Amino acid sequence: MRLRTSILAGCAALLTVASCTQKTAGPKADWQQKAVENARTQIGLEIDTIEASGKCLNPVTLNNKGEVYYCGYADWRSGFFPGSVWYLYELTGDSTLLPLAQKYTEALYEARNLTWHHDIGFIINCSYGNGLRLSHKEEYKDVMIQAAKSLCTRFHEKPQVIQSWDVKGNSWQSERGWECPVIIDNMMNLELLFEATKLSGDSTYYKVAVAHADRTLKEHFRPDGSCFHVIDYSISDGTVRHRQTAQGYADSSAWSRGQAWAIYGYTVCYRETKEQKYLDQALKTFRFMKNHKNMPADLVPYWDMDAPKIPDEPRDASSASVMASALYEISTCPVDSPQVYRDYADSIMVSLSSPAYTAPVGENGRFLLMHSTGSVPHNSEIDVPLNYADYYYLEALKRKRDLENK
Repeated sequence: MRLRTSILAGCAALLTVASCTQKTAGPKADWQQKAVENARTQIGLEIDTIEASGKCLNPVTLNNKGEVYYCGYADWRSGFFPGSVWYLYELTGDSTLLPLAQKYTEALYEARNLTWHHDIGFIINCSYGNGLRLSHKEEYKDVMIQAAKSLCTRFHEKPQVIQSWDVKGNSWQSERGWECPVIIDNMMNLELLFEATKLSGDSTYYKVAVAHADRTLKEHFRPDGSCFHVIDYSISDGTVRHRQTAQGYADSSAWSRGQAWAIYGYTVCYRETKEQKYLDQALKTFRFMKNHKNMPADLVPYWDMDAPKIPDEPRDASSASVMASALYEISTCPVDSPQVYRDYADSIMVSLSSPAYTAPVGENGRFLLMHSTGSVPHNSEIDVPLNYADYYYLEALKRKRDLENK
């Protein structure tokens, strides 16, 4: 009965959305409407599973047995499923999703005090950030500000960066001889700091975000616009000790999701500061990906653009969804021919919304997208669904709709 109720509620909401958007209906809009309908049904099935369990389960991916892996609040990916429910609520207008989004978000409350890794931005901004934007619950502000304080404990004065990973106790990281590793992924956590300054009036968070963005801009990028994955700094004098990778094919290769993080992260930095250098870097890294000889025709990148067995290498739908979402925002920035970026994002989204990447309802662990890749070097999460691929896919759908409504 629970399953039938959630699907019927979702369908009713979607009929309302469809009636409000008929003026944009037609061949170009078909894939969007179908994508939203599919997401409401597929995520509705996962919600039914979660609610039937009596627990606040948080789906991430599929394990080696093909079973859904659920994470705890401290996992860097814990904010993506609550965030996806917020976006689904926004896309459908289905009021039954609102209390669920709040419940799944508030299950992450303890994460506001995490200081042992940098991904508190992913965790809190994707969940509480969207929750604050859509429900205006005042208590969410305090969680955002406290999370930003926790993130700032990882900032080092000499290198002017937020340390990504702790090295002690992490064998594979300590074996590299790293002291203060910073990964390009960390650019995605800066949005929390910008938001915290706006919520609190305390410029400390803004200043830390800008300092990190500036040092990353200086050290992470190659002349062709691509970025390294890991830069290791000296805590004592701030110098660069190593330029390497953890999840890419080689230190000198272009790990695709890293490039997507860079495009998205520097687009956010431009939005919050209006510093042209940040937008310039986002565009340069995008052009690198767009013009790469190994970019597939469907625009869903291989896990690494320099992997040796292309075209027989795994794809990474998560890289594509992150890039599409960033490109929709770039199309709103002061760029030449903004429609070019919107069209490229549309092409990515049409591919992701096709049967080649969108799973049949009820399959794929009830995740939306297939064919993402976590870390090939660690033989982890290869050609599986990933909850952050779904999150940024839904965000891209929302951003495209917002552009059309303008």
